[in-house]
Amino acid sequence: SQRTSTTAPSETTGPGAVVEVRCEIALPAAGRRIKGHAAHRLLTEVLPGVVDRALRYENLDARALQAHVTSHLDAQHLRAQLPQRGLVAFVADGAVLPRASGHRDEPLAHGAVPFETPPSLRVELELEDGSSVSGMGVPEGVTVVVGGGYHGKSTLLQALERGVYSHVPGDGRERVVTLPSAVSVRAEDGRAVSHTDVSPFITNLPTGADTRDFSTSNASGSTSQAAATVEAVEAEAGVLLLDEDTCATNLMVRDERMRAMVPGEREPITPFVDRVGALYTERGVSSILVTGGSGAFLDVADLVIAMHDYRALDVTDRARQVVRHFLRPDDMRPAESFGQIRSHVPGGVSGASDTLPAERGATPPGSGAAGHDAARPGPRHGTAHRGGRDKPARARGLDTIQRGREDVDVSALSQLVDPSQTEAIARLIEEVERTADGRTPLTELVDAALERVVRDGLDALAHHRGHPGHLALPRAQDVAAAYHRIRR
Repeated sequence: SQRTSTTAPSETTGPGAVVEVRCEIALPAAGRRIKGHAAHRLLTEVLPGVVDRALRYENLDARALQAHVTSHLDAQHLRAQLPQRGLVAFVADGAVLPRASGHRDEPLAHGAVPFETPPSLRVELELEDGSSVSGMGVPEGVTVVVGGGYHGKSTLLQALERGVYSHVPGDGRERVVTLPSAVSVRAEDGRAVSHTDVSPFITNLPTGADTRDFSTSNASGSTSQAAATVEAVEAEAGVLLLDEDTCATNLMVRDERMRAMVPGEREPITPFVDRVGALYTERGVSSILVTGGSGAFLDVADLVIAMHDYRALDVTDRARQVVRHFLRPDDMRPAESFGQIRSHVPGGVSGASDTLPAERGATPPGSGAAGHDAARPGPRHGTAHRGGRDKPARARGLDTIQRGREDVDVSALSQLVDPSQTEAIARLIEEVERTADGRTPLTELVDAALERVVRDGLDALAHHRGHPGHLALPRAQDVAAAYHRIRR
């Protein structure tokens, strides 16, 4: 990802080339006084030594440097081939997917099972140097990953989540790539939802609230996931990644007994299983779902992968036999259409003129339902106003954006990997708010802000605020998702 920590401001190559590295140093101190001699040594001896060892080519491991560059170029080249091959993801043979622990990103050192592709899913893609690599190609459509607990289902999905980025050599997932627009969707109990069209999943609330323009300050799990799904579709996600462990069960499926207990006319939720097929056929958005507790998705799956002892098996034919043997209830019918959704217009009123067309590509590109929800009228997302804030928005670590007295929780955006991305998102949101005119959809405003960054560089977001090296380029989908989580 593009960063401001290291820049090459000059177009010159060769001996006259300039590379600028920005770092931050804590000066040694005693109480409120700087230790002068120690600071002198730090700045005049230690820092130059670090620069000499880290930035002079003759002092570097040339093979390790070349491997790092090659790994990044290979990942970019593999990712670029996915659309033309009709794939949404690729996992190379021999990849090491398990991590050392849930809190560490290093590969599992001992006992990890290298990935092996099922023969029916094996494809070969080209690397940057023209050679090829074989692995599992995940095709467009609806893919369901099944298997017992602790057999690697979520591990595979987490690798695909991170496949939107390149990995350093030794990570084990260097050749695991996913469409750059892949979005992980999950339930987020308690999040704010502001003027979002959740009608594809939630209608006919007992309160009579308009679910095509729905707001709540305290969304339930099902409503938050419905909002996140619609927001991802609006942000031009190419594939949705879902794990039943982090999803709201009542939004995902309704089994036969519950349908009998609560008839359809009394249930405001249309479960995701009824919409997922139309989401692909009508809008071109694929889905990869991990499930170990419900077989309902087998009815709508184009591909079923079983994980057994961290080994992937293509069990699509077996799944179709199961579907024929265990017929679904008569009232469980996949929807023919995902439905129209209204685009989000900061500072404006969502209306029929803002409806997103059903066909993908027609919008500007972007690289219990009620539960404890309370639909309420509220101010539209508008142009920037401090609302009591006397300082610019800023990141507080990876998971929080501070805006005056409000902390925006972005911990559910699991594909953010660096606080520098969160800092850039905080500044991009302010750019979106400054340019909102009450007519332009959010996706266009985000795209325009990112296009400016591409044109002028990430330094355009620095605005002389804080350290200029603490910015990394985020994806359009993550900027839009963070904007939606602001409490209005």
